[in-house]
Amino acid sequence: MKSLSARIDNPLSELISDEIYELLTEHGLIDDKAVRDYQIRKKFKMMRATKVSAGDAIDAIREEYPYLQFDTIRKIVYQIAK
Repeated sequence: MKSLSARIDNPLSELISDEIYELLTEHGLIDDKAVRDYQIRKKFKMMRATKVSAGDAIDAIREEYPYLQFDTIRKIVYQIAK
């Protein structure tokens, strides 16, 4: 097993343990795009809870993910769970 210093950050720590995340990642069972979208939705909800406008929240998220268009982030944050 990897040493603690070589561990990867677990972006799903509130859902699964670091050990489970690491094991799933090692076996290629984590969908990076889905994890990214989850993080974007989480950040958006947190910003909206502090009375940040939807447009400003999306702009702030775009600064972290400059390769995503405004409309793409809007679709991610307003996506209805399947």
